[in-house]
Amino acid sequence: MTDTPLFYVTLFACLVVLAILLVGVGGFAKGGAFNKKYANKIMRLRLAAQFLAVILIVVLAWFTRGEG
Repeated sequence: MTDTPLFYVTLFACLVVLAILLVGVGGFAKGGAFNKKYANKIMRLRLAAQFLAVILIVVLAWFTRGEG
């Protein structure tokens, strides 16, 4: 399962979601102008990236079923 390129694409997508989440939480914790300006945009970007990551996880599970 870990030798397929799809695994690495899925892993990268999950790490992108994590990075976006950390930027959003950091901005929320700091507050101020950055949070007011970008909080909603970061949330939308995270949701889109998370949707893509979940789709990739499902596709990876679909293609690797029965290999274990």
